[in-house]
Amino acid sequence: MTETPRMNVESFNLDHRIVAAPYLRLADRKQLPAGDVIVKYDVRFAQPNVAHLEMPTVHSLEHLFAEKSRNHSDRVIDFSPMGCQTGFYLILQGEHSVDEVAALVQATLEDILAADEVPAANEVQCGWGANHTLDGAQRAARAFLAERDAWTTVFAA
Repeated sequence: MTETPRMNVESFNLDHRIVAAPYLRLADRKQLPAGDVIVKYDVRFAQPNVAHLEMPTVHSLEHLFAEKSRNHSDRVIDFSPMGCQTGFYLILQGEHSVDEVAALVQATLEDILAADEVPAANEVQCGWGANHTLDGAQRAARAFLAERDAWTTVFAA
């Protein structure tokens, strides 16, 4: 049996068959030349290769989370969708415990449930302003929050 070569992209080294979404997972930590640390969390909404989020839902979650999370932390660098449409990468400045990240995610998802519109969902502020669904984003947020106790369990038993 030949061993799979290690790849440069962290997620390409993750066996997507043995994870159990939804979850929060520290995906990467980098110390920059000046000493700053950035961390990347895998915020997985859907079970890889089994389910996915529809694009308008992904797009709306991206807008909502990117805007609302910054009300809870000035260390949010980015919240970007995965091309496979199963989750997002949350990139933060500095060291954080998984409990701190979970609290940030929870507070932001609760804000999403209370939202009455998707921010910047228009032709001026977005490259595809018509491709949004507040209802879809809120359904996904509600489902993720319903599994709060399981967020730190990444791998299936």
